[in-house]
Amino acid sequence: MTEIELRSAAFNDHATIPRRHSGEGGDVSPPLTWSAVPVGASELVLLCEDPDAPGGSFLHWLVTGIDPGSSGVAEGESPHGGQEWPNGFGRVGWGGPMPPPGHGVHRYFFRLWAVSESLSLHGKPTVDAVHRAVRGQELASGTLVGTYQR
Repeated sequence: MTEIELRSAAFNDHATIPRRHSGEGGDVSPPLTWSAVPVGASELVLLCEDPDAPGGSFLHWLVTGIDPGSSGVAEGESPHGGQEWPNGFGRVGWGGPMPPPGHGVHRYFFRLWAVSESLSLHGKPTVDAVHRAVRGQELASGTLVGTYQR
């Protein structure tokens, strides 16, 4: 499987996500750019999850149906052609980092997949459901990790 280069102008890989993107700040989605999407991708799928959440991996952002010809998303916007889904807070779209106070540093994995077919998701998909739906259909992927603590 090939690698998609996934980056953000707001933070570097394994660096702190700025407060304005957090749930206690402006709760504005961060800007992302990507490159090296393979030809033949049906769509792109964007997921942001916190595997360090007390109750298991927490969904912060899920967007499916992103145009494979796109090269990123601006701060506070939804990716071109994409469908945003409910996050773990129960709201559609981005839900910024908001770990429990004193819980230490949490990691936020931004994952972008190029898939061969549209994903079949319904209702309020969980992180695990997304990973299962992508499995076997991924043509390429990229990961960017941000950190945050309160």
